[in-house]
Amino acid sequence: MAVVEPAEDLARLDATLSSVEKVLDLPKLRAEATDLEEQAGAPDLWDDQAHAQRVTSRLSFVQGEIRKVGELRQRLDDAIVLLELGEDANDESIRDEVVGEIVGLEKIIGEIEVRTLLNGDYDVREALVTIRAEAGGVDAADWAQMLMRMYLRWAERHNYSTEVYDISYAEEAGIKSATFAVKAPYAYGTLSVEQGTHRLVRISPFDNQGRRQTSFAGVEVLPVTETTDHVDIPENEIRIDVFRSSGPGGQSVNTTDSAVRLTHIPTGIVVTCQNEKSQIQNRAAALRVLESRLLERRRQEKRAEMDSLKGDSSGSWGNQMRSYVLHPYQMVKDLRTEVETGNTTAVLDGEIDEFIESGIRWRRQGERAS
Repeated sequence: MAVVEPAEDLARLDATLSSVEKVLDLPKLRAEATDLEEQAGAPDLWDDQAHAQRVTSRLSFVQGEIRKVGELRQRLDDAIVLLELGEDANDESIRDEVVGEIVGLEKIIGEIEVRTLLNGDYDVREALVTIRAEAGGVDAADWAQMLMRMYLRWAERHNYSTEVYDISYAEEAGIKSATFAVKAPYAYGTLSVEQGTHRLVRISPFDNQGRRQTSFAGVEVLPVTETTDHVDIPENEIRIDVFRSSGPGGQSVNTTDSAVRLTHIPTGIVVTCQNEKSQIQNRAAALRVLESRLLERRRQEKRAEMDSLKGDSSGSWGNQMRSYVLHPYQMVKDLRTEVETGNTTAVLDGEIDEFIESGIRWRRQGERAS
């Protein structure tokens, strides 16, 4: 960002941060942190491990939010004081130091401001991400694997925990599909704007004649279910099949039938899980994925009903959402927000925050317009 008048930029950042502090409701967050600390200190906390993990995870997140906003406020206030000192002393070096600090504050405050836009019913949830190879043959399978790595690297950059539930490998290269969880607050709200079809254009490494190939992969993002969702699945509506887990090329990685495939008979939804060590663990993980898919199905049916009542015939915003071109030039462009970059290597290594943030803002503008 080109900084022309530091005082004006600091005033604008101060107004933005004040708005963020108001939306986050810091007094309420501090009260929640106090309550969670009391729960975390209970001697019987770990008698219920699932509850304990929810409490400690939420406590860590709330404390992190309070600390992050507090540190930003302190940095901003210090920059304002420093600029005043520099102007009083007519010291250009101090002004330059403040300008550098403004650039850093602009980025961090912008990121946390985007978080305040995530106020959907499930935005605060963890995310369940499924990537599927679509049109393009072996290149599409390879592209699906590249996308999976991109999102896992993005999560790693943010220190978000991930868990891979299932990978279905393609015969020659890449993957047919993969499902993994991103275990962080607001992971669903953040990644939900990534849902849709991702298009890759490149010279195919699998074509002996070195021709350019266009391939597609689909990204699905679901909220992880919680007990309050009441997704009840009668046992007689599920068919359970067990089989031996396998890796790339069909190589066996287990000598027992530990992998699990669940088929929800009424809807035809099929879920597999083979990355856990035991059949019981795989069944539990597959059931969580199935519950998330059914929750999303219920949500979409409700949305379709509301749209029909409103006479809304517009299609989903998620399809054909981003293009990645590696040949004859290099560019990644979001087809919804027009955000683009020529640094394709960084994007494929997980540097996608600019695309995610612009997608969240774009979606919010659409919601306001409608």
